[in-house]
Amino acid sequence: MVRPSWAEIDLDAVCDNVQVISETVAPAAVCAVVKADAYGHGDVPVAEAALEAGADLLAVALVEEGIRLREAGIEAKVLLLSEPPIADAAEIVRWGLTPTVYRREFTEALAEAASRPISVHVKVDTGMHRVGATPEDAVDLAQRITKDSRLSLESVWTHFPVADEDDPFTRIQIDRYTALISELSDLGIDVPIRHAANTAGAIRFPEARFDMVRIGLGIYGINPAPGVVPDIGLRAVMRIVSAVSMVRRYPPGTRPSYGRRRALDREATVATVPIGYADGLPRSLFEAGEVLIGGYRHRFAGNVTMDQILVDIGDTPVTAGDEVVLIGRQGSEEITATDWAIHMGTIPYEVVCQIGPRLPRRYV
Repeated sequence: MVRPSWAEIDLDAVCDNVQVISETVAPAAVCAVVKADAYGHGDVPVAEAALEAGADLLAVALVEEGIRLREAGIEAKVLLLSEPPIADAAEIVRWGLTPTVYRREFTEALAEAASRPISVHVKVDTGMHRVGATPEDAVDLAQRITKDSRLSLESVWTHFPVADEDDPFTRIQIDRYTALISELSDLGIDVPIRHAANTAGAIRFPEARFDMVRIGLGIYGINPAPGVVPDIGLRAVMRIVSAVSMVRRYPPGTRPSYGRRRALDREATVATVPIGYADGLPRSLFEAGEVLIGGYRHRFAGNVTMDQILVDIGDTPVTAGDEVVLIGRQGSEEITATDWAIHMGTIPYEVVCQIGPRLPRRYV
């Protein structure tokens, strides 16, 4: 590589996080969510590490994501979290993926494509109102599936939108879900795998763990809501690293970078670092963001540009080639994806998912 910038992915941390979560939610199984290229961490390496550490199955959003795992030789069960277009039914069967269903038309297309009985998971909408069958329609769908020899009902599941912030509403969802499961049981319909909880739900609501939990953010060592979701000892997996490429001294009043947004309030050293918003660094980091150089925090000296950033070093001795950490630990200091999210007014999911493919992943 010419440009000394990369995303360092700690696969040992993935394993540790899966094991900690497994111990926390036992005896529930763990489904490792590796959609969106494992939240920007690399789907195949993370999937392999999670399975090695004890995850029972994987989950993705798209058929293409499931095919990538299969092409890499991963044979574990792969759950599709949403219905794809009906035209993809044959590909789901071909690649041995486990589909989520919530519409009769899609379920019928799967049955017609089946060359052997297909296990399906019915998704029920208990309050997120994004996708999923209503509880009433879920009962009808489950009945149809159990009567069709080409299909096998493996699960009925739901999803929590506010498990990290709204306890009363989440408990309403749990009650709606358990009522549906009870209704199906009264109808003689067995649901082998019940699952509802994401990372926040799995940690905060033991009663929502059921048979399995779906863990996304937790696998990557990120607490979805620090101070609300208890700290169970997860370790951050991603570290964003670069190196100083140039150092120059400027007088007071100098305004570096596009827009000339901020004047240096004293004579100071400014370091150029070859990483920018094309790699996933948001321009808004300029306002309050920091980087680590030499174990110390330093603020941005000017706007984030497409390929480079400028850092106000002050009087700290710095030379070209010195390590720069944008997310991760250096010495006793640490900058987290959650820190970025706070500066950006967003959530850490967006932070890690937007770290672009131009930034190479190094697996350690």
